[in-house]
Amino acid sequence: MHFPLWIVSANKMARAQRKSEAQRVPPKLYRIGEIIKYTSFSRQTIHNYTVMGLIHEAEWTEGGHRLYDESVFNTLFKIAQLKKAGRTLREIRQVLDEGTSKSPSPI
Repeated sequence: MHFPLWIVSANKMARAQRKSEAQRVPPKLYRIGEIIKYTSFSRQTIHNYTVMGLIHEAEWTEGGHRLYDESVFNTLFKIAQLKKAGRTLREIRQVLDEGTSKSPSPI
């Protein structure tokens, strides 16, 4: 059975529209318990890094739980690499701060 070309094109457009709608899904926020499932860090370490300012929560729940966005995984990976290289937490914070500074470059 053959379908007219306009039906096939309409189906392709509908699939493309559904795909673009799926891409508009808001990013997920993670609780500490979810982060420790996917990383080698403990709950206490995540808490300490937050208090120290190495990582930052994106939001808080109404119950007072910290929520982190997806960027926390990249930051934790950087921290792990720097620790493996023998850097202190003070040095790691400096490296992370340099990476996020938005000072204008000299002309």
